[in-house]
Amino acid sequence: MNYRRLFFTGIVCILIAFIVISWIKKPEIKNINSKGSDIIAFGDSLVYGTGASQRGETDMFSLVSKNLGVEIINKGVPGDTTVDGLERLENDVLSQDPKIVFILLGGNDYLQKIPKEQTFQNLKLIVKKIQEKGAIVILMGIRGGLLDHFENEFEKLAKEYNTGYIPDVLEGIILNRDLMADSVHPNDKGYRIISIRVFSVLEQILELTQ
Repeated sequence: MNYRRLFFTGIVCILIAFIVISWIKKPEIKNINSKGSDIIAFGDSLVYGTGASQRGETDMFSLVSKNLGVEIINKGVPGDTTVDGLERLENDVLSQDPKIVFILLGGNDYLQKIPKEQTFQNLKLIVKKIQEKGAIVILMGIRGGLLDHFENEFEKLAKEYNTGYIPDVLEGIILNRDLMADSVHPNDKGYRIISIRVFSVLEQILELTQ
């Protein structure tokens, strides 16, 4: 038996297996080689930071920006629905130089009883337009209510358009009075928890873009 040949064959097999596993695990994020420069957070009051004691300091995107050492342009507008998001998409996102765009919309659609089908058609259009600009999208999920789950729809949308994805951002927070400023918005503690989730995803995607 040629032990040297067996040894090298084994090494080659291990290398091939490593490459295959790495390829399988690598997320298929559309526009991962984006040439843009801006990281933009686009959405409603959760993006804006309503409920934080010091907006610009203790809201989730300010915390992520500070901890990761990158600038994040906050384009959150309290009360915005997905229709409102579509109306200001050009000015707030597409006219900039987006590299990565967070999208967090849908909660106000639920509160205003906008049909779920319309909400997700609007979200699809927002995602599509941003991707056509050449930017990476990170979709942030929410739950519409205790019985009306949006989460499956967000997950399907993320898979269909190969976006980054952060599941239900308020999971474990919204029913905990110690983490909420009111019935809808987190307080500083709640935003800190969400910021850790956002930080983890953004850090991984930034590593893939290098």
